Amino acid sequence: MTGYAPYGALVAPARDTAELPRLLLGFALIEAFYAGALAIIDGVLDYLPATAADAYYGGTTPLGLLLQLLSFGFLAGAVLLVLRFGHDRGLGSLLGSGPAFARDLRRAFVGVMALMVALEALPPGWDVGLVERLRPTEIWLALLVPGLLVLLVQTGAEELLYRGYLQSQIAARFPHPAVWLILPNVAFGVVHWNNGGDTVQSLQYVTWAFLFGLAASDLTARTGTLGAAIGFHLANNAFAFLLFAEVDGQDSGLALVLFKGGALSGDIPPDLPVDPAPFVTTPFAIELAGVALIWMAARVAIRR
Repeated sequence: MTGYAPYGALVAPARDTAELPRLLLGFALIEAFYAGALAIIDGVLDYLPATAADAYYGGTTPLGLLLQLLSFGFLAGAVLLVLRFGHDRGLGSLLGSGPAFARDLRRAFVGVMALMVALEALPPGWDVGLVERLRPTEIWLALLVPGLLVLLVQTGAEELLYRGYLQSQIAARFPHPAVWLILPNVAFGVVHWNNGGDTVQSLQYVTWAFLFGLAASDLTARTGTLGAAIGFHLANNAFAFLLFAEVDGQDSGLALVLFKGGALSGDIPPDLPVDPAPFVTTPFAIELAGVALIWMAARVAIRR
């Protein structure tokens, strides 16, 4: 595709080591290294009070969520180790040109965040009566920069693996865009299977993640850097982690607006019957439309 011509700069460094067995082994080693690092964290938490482990796994306190997100640094480290010793490539071969990378990251982040905040302000908005409390402004502002930094670690690690390493290595082996756009994001979708929900909710989350990853892959190919994908991903996650959450809910440790329990998740009281939910629902369709909107916002912001 003509619009993907810039992507050649990121694919070229992968061509000398584009063998499929090497890629599969590299991906397996990355996952093994990361799983091992998380197992060590689990072992350390076993020696700490249960409240510390709950805060980390649930992300219900500022420190717990900061450390949980920071743990994605092990994933980034695993990618860089495999990249160096398995493919003789450096970090720059995934990121692209430094100035262009920084420009694309900044523009995509600002464009997507501006759109998401604007959409949130449109009527009908959210019910103020469901708000339990606001985190004190001075505390939230003090946590804002550390929160953005650890979210950059988290989103950057995922982009390095899926839109950086996997996508470029697959593109070097299979040049048709349909292959290198789809395969990395099938993997990205599968790892987002939500075991805490029912099958339909999990399939919805996987579908959403696949399409979100597809949008990030498209931005990477259009710009020839990983900056736009990281900025796109960072804005989405910053909105989700730093602005709204349920009181003591999952990953609520850094949120500004704290809603009453169940207000965001739509929990059904236990005394009410639960019918099997259809796969395509109005809220799910709105979420998918939201992915398309923020993808377009990122494209406008990066002018591609």
